[in-house]
Amino acid sequence: MHFCYLDESGVPELNAGTSHFVLLGLSIPGGTWKQKDTEVTKIKRRYGLENKEIHSGWLARRYPEQEKIKDFEKMSSDDRRKTMEAAREAFLFKKAAIKGLAAVTEDRKNFRKTAAYIHLTFAERQAVLKEIAQLVKGWNDCYLFAECTDKTTFSSKPPRTPPLEEAFEQVVSRFHKHLESIHDHGLLVQDQNETVVLRLTEMMRQFHGKGTRWTEQIRWLVETPLFVDSSLTSMVQVADLCAYATRRYCDKGETVLFDDIYDRFRRVGTHVVGIRHYTNRSASCGRVCACRICKDH
Repeated sequence: MHFCYLDESGVPELNAGTSHFVLLGLSIPGGTWKQKDTEVTKIKRRYGLENKEIHSGWLARRYPEQEKIKDFEKMSSDDRRKTMEAAREAFLFKKAAIKGLAAVTEDRKNFRKTAAYIHLTFAERQAVLKEIAQLVKGWNDCYLFAECTDKTTFSSKPPRTPPLEEAFEQVVSRFHKHLESIHDHGLLVQDQNETVVLRLTEMMRQFHGKGTRWTEQIRWLVETPLFVDSSLTSMVQVADLCAYATRRYCDKGETVLFDDIYDRFRRVGTHVVGIRHYTNRSASCGRVCACRICKDH
C-alpha cells in the first residue's frame, strides 16, 4: 500500500494570492512510513519544534521585530521567545494606539501563525526547511506528483474547470498511473480543509465510477481521500514544504528548496511526468516557457 499525502500552496481563486496555485502529492510506501516520520521528527526536535506544525510559508518569512533585537542569536531559546513575545506586544500596543484596534487584527493573526517559530532566527528557520527538503531528496522510494497552475493564464476568461478541481484530477491520475505501473494499491491523505472536503470527496466518487479524463478505471486507488489534521501528521507537513518549494520556483524562480526535491517527481525515461506547469507561455503565442518543468515534461 502506498500513501499519497496532498497539500497545496497558494490559493486557487483566480484574482487572489500569488500568480500560481500548486497542488502536490507526496507518495511513500506504507512500509517505510515509520522510518521517514522518525527522520522528520528528529529534525523538528533539534530545532525545538517536535510537537509543532511545519508550515513552510510561515517559517520562511522574515520577522521584522525579531531582526531589531540586539544579539538575538546569542540568547537561549527561552529568552528568545520571551523577548519576541514582548516585542510583538509592544508593536501591537503602539500600532493600536495610533490607528485603532482594527488596524492590528491582521498582525495578531499573523503572529499566532508564527508563534511556534519565534525562538528561531531567520537562518535557523531556513535550515529547518532545507534539512527536510534534503531528507526528501534522499528518499528513493518517494515520488512527487503536482499540478502548477499559472493563474494569469485565465486573466481574460475563467477556465471551464476551476484550478483546484483540475489540479486534483491531474494529481489523482498521475498517482494512479504510478500505482498501475508497480501493481500496488494506494490511498490519498489530504490536509483537512472544510471548504473542499465535500467537493473532492464527490469528485473521487465520480472517478471510482467513471474514471478520470485520462484513466478509464482507477482500480488501484482505495476509498475517497482521508482528511487529516496537518498539525498532527508529519508527512502532510512534508508535502506542504514540497508544494511551497514548487510554487516559489514557479512564482519567483527560487531553487534553494526546489533543487532538492525536483528529482523525486516521477519520471518515465528522460521525461518528467509527475508534474505539469500549466501556463499560457507556449509556442503558439510566441512565448515559450523556459522553466525546468516545461523543458523536462
